[in-house]
Amino acid sequence: MEQLPVDIMQKAVKGIGYIGHPSRLRILEYLDVNGASSVSDITKAIGEEQAIVSQHLRKLRDANLVKTQRRGIFIYYDICEEYPASIFVCIRKLFGYMTNQFYFLQDNYKAILPKDYMTMVANRIKLFAHFDKMRILEFLIIYGKQCVGDIAQGVSLEPLKVTQILKKLREDEFVHCERDGRYIYYEIEKGVHYTALQCIHKRYDRLEDKTQF
Repeated sequence: MEQLPVDIMQKAVKGIGYIGHPSRLRILEYLDVNGASSVSDITKAIGEEQAIVSQHLRKLRDANLVKTQRRGIFIYYDICEEYPASIFVCIRKLFGYMTNQFYFLQDNYKAILPKDYMTMVANRIKLFAHFDKMRILEFLIIYGKQCVGDIAQGVSLEPLKVTQILKKLREDEFVHCERDGRYIYYEIEKGVHYTALQCIHKRYDRLEDKTQF
């Protein structure tokens, strides 16, 4: 596993940013659970106005998060590939652990989660949908526990800026740290941020034509 090219990471950040919106996340969740669906079906399910749902779907399609197919006079939307579908495996497992509903821990179990929980998840995604944050998180996934100097060199940022970003990531519980002598080492926590970055890498690795990311 290698660090993604800068332009690919920029596209990935944009896509994750689109997911980090409660309505869009619920649209994707509905498609993940129910498969290809029309705008009217999605609209009824999430309780939004059809014009707003159509706008969200257009943005998700532009970000290659959903795809379309025509069936007669109707257009159906479906979730694209493993990414972002695998993110929902993580989201459901987190919900299962939080609520002791352990059937959510099964990889193939799919169900619509409570609206307030999905809003919380969307807000969590917003917290790491930032280029420098995702580069640092990606670096920690690839190389494991690292100190500030090594992270700064690996992501081409000033150590002071890396320290500031790591402080925020730690406050948001995306990373944790421990001291070893005079050095502090940072390590990524497991969660939706970890899964999202893994899914991004899997999608990129599968593409023969990387420009299609």
